[in-house]
Amino acid sequence: MSVDEVKLIIVEGRSDKEKVARIVEEQLEIVCTNGTINVERLEGLIESFEMDDRDVYILVDEDAAGKKLRKQLSKELPHAAHIYVDKSYREVAATPESELAVALLAAHIKINPIYL
Repeated sequence: MSVDEVKLIIVEGRSDKEKVARIVEEQLEIVCTNGTINVERLEGLIESFEMDDRDVYILVDEDAAGKKLRKQLSKELPHAAHIYVDKSYREVAATPESELAVALLAAHIKINPIYL
């Protein structure tokens, strides 16, 4: 499978990455931004992970920092699909696995059925 066939999910932190990795049941790449990032670093990530040529998903927290990051990523990656966690959980890491699994499934990402 070539890199442009592998989906890529952008998350904020390591705990988000670990949680998504547990739930997903297909080969994909999970990239951490470690919070809000500057334009140069974002462009570097886009280039090094070849994001312009891939299916990219944005999964960030529903707090002020996450919304700012989502807006920034949307500008640089207009083709990216958005996955949202319920506002009541605020953070990807705080979202129950079953809820996160449903959100990922809705984005056509294969998940381990034990999380449904």
